[in-house]
Amino acid sequence: MNFEGTSTYIAARDLQVAVNAAIAMQKPLLVKGEPGTGKTLLAHEVAKALGKRLFTWHIKSTTKAQQGLYEYDAVSRLRDSQLGDDKVSDIANYIVKGKLWEAFDADEQVVLLIDEIDKADIEFPNDLLLELDKMEFFCYELNKTIKAKQRPIVIITSNNEKELPDAFLRRCFFHYISFPDRDTLSKIVEVHYPSLEQKLMSEAMNVFYNLRNVRGLKKKPSTSELIDWIKLLMVGKINETELKAAHQQGQIPLIGAVIKNEQDLALLQKHNSVNLRR
Repeated sequence: MNFEGTSTYIAARDLQVAVNAAIAMQKPLLVKGEPGTGKTLLAHEVAKALGKRLFTWHIKSTTKAQQGLYEYDAVSRLRDSQLGDDKVSDIANYIVKGKLWEAFDADEQVVLLIDEIDKADIEFPNDLLLELDKMEFFCYELNKTIKAKQRPIVIITSNNEKELPDAFLRRCFFHYISFPDRDTLSKIVEVHYPSLEQKLMSEAMNVFYNLRNVRGLKKKPSTSELIDWIKLLMVGKINETELKAAHQQGQIPLIGAVIKNEQDLALLQKHNSVNLRR
């Protein structure tokens, strides 16, 4: 049961090794990397490649660890008791299972994605240490321990917005998804646009890497933005000659697909004007 990527997801060799090592060691895989390098998509593709169900827990700044386990809906129980509903006698009717509980409850092994863990409070990772290590937790309302029937494959993503605690890091297998080299990026583009003309792709890649090499960019364009940009070039029927001519004049057609803030636009305009004067 090895992950080697899929027909729609080109996984570099080191990423394949990391995924398979985490599965073999039964440790959560902590994945970092630039936004747009496919961290979240990785869990979807691992599930697809291994034929497993995927449970996704998207983390927000307000998310608490307890929500991944379960929540007790006391308000609904109080309302039902006032209405004389018979189900109020069984507290289990008011336990709302979280994503971890759902993954633990599955009869077969599943993939559990904890997406953007660094968005939550700094204590969030520490609050999940026991659950991710022992694959169990205690439900006080039901007075029982919930154990994973099959240990899930856990993939955790982080955009490095906050430092994660050392105790949490020790329990994970870590991998940083480096920005792909030109050959790998070409294969990724070909997966999405198999009919793309090679000359247009080559010129688009030239422009794209030139953009990424401009010093001082607040946000370098990502893989996903390159894919969006190439799609727009194809829709706009902009060919390799037109793209190259525009680039030589310091212009980039449909630049809003790859540059996402006014500071970077101003920096590029200054950079291009300097190059044109040379």
